Amino acid sequence: MNVTLHLAQDPEADELLGRSPLAALTGMLLDQQIPMEWAFKGPATIARRMGAEDLDAHEIAAYDPEEFAALLSEKPAVHRYPGSMAGRIQQLCQYLVEHYDGDAEAVWRGVGTGRELLRRLQELPGFGKQKAQIFLALLGKQLGVRPEGWREAAGDYGEPTSFRSVADITGPESLARVRAHKQEMKAAAKAAKATGTAGA
Repeated sequence: MNVTLHLAQDPEADELLGRSPLAALTGMLLDQQIPMEWAFKGPATIARRMGAEDLDAHEIAAYDPEEFAALLSEKPAVHRYPGSMAGRIQQLCQYLVEHYDGDAEAVWRGVGTGRELLRRLQELPGFGKQKAQIFLALLGKQLGVRPEGWREAAGDYGEPTSFRSVADITGPESLARVRAHKQEMKAAAKAAKATGTAGA
């Protein structure tokens, strides 16, 4: 795995995401309740604060939880909720150590079908169906991981040039289109909620 991603819109952070399967998974885990670029910049920030060039699942899994939370809480914080996200990252790394010997890429290496890959991703701590489908779409669209039926398994996120998620971000222009789509979805959900309340 060695491609150039543009999810953090930061050369150093994006370079790490493109070569490190664990960094990519960690960025995806962090991608909630904060801007996408902030989430995907997180792995590089964590690695730097640990004095490393990459994330190591064994090292993170064994880290003292309070110290790891403090590492993520340093200013600028890695996430809006650095303490709880530190716990989630450690859970993810502990799972990878237990099931994949700490090798994040083993989650998708040699997997036969998109359905199997989706199942494996959904088993990761912190990965619900939507997050798993988005990451599966990212693997297929930008990282060359394309088992049979991957687009179908990724659902709407697997559609070519759909601009629905981080899987479609290749630069500033596509980032703006994905952001606009997310805002439209949020507005539609808000409107639907308001209509539902009015009809109650």
